Amino acid sequence: MITPFEKELLQTLELLSSAVRKVSAPGPKPDLLPLFTKLDDLTRGLPRDTDPALLHYMHKKSYEKARLFLLGRDSENQAGSCRHV
Repeated sequence: MITPFEKELLQTLELLSSAVRKVSAPGPKPDLLPLFTKLDDLTRGLPRDTDPALLHYMHKKSYEKARLFLLGRDSENQAGSCRHV
């Protein structure tokens, strides 16, 4: 079950994912800075009982991995250079 805090985090990660797709599209480019700022704020506010994998993803700024984790699709994540999925 996803918590309200995790829901807000997932919504922000989804907005970032959508904005990143628009970067390579023709037309005006989205401003990603507010999304990164919000994600930094949310990361600092993660509760103590947050799953260690999610903590790791957010602190390493592995936002796509965090998004997949929150969607229940962590098995799709590839191992990173730190040897953590």
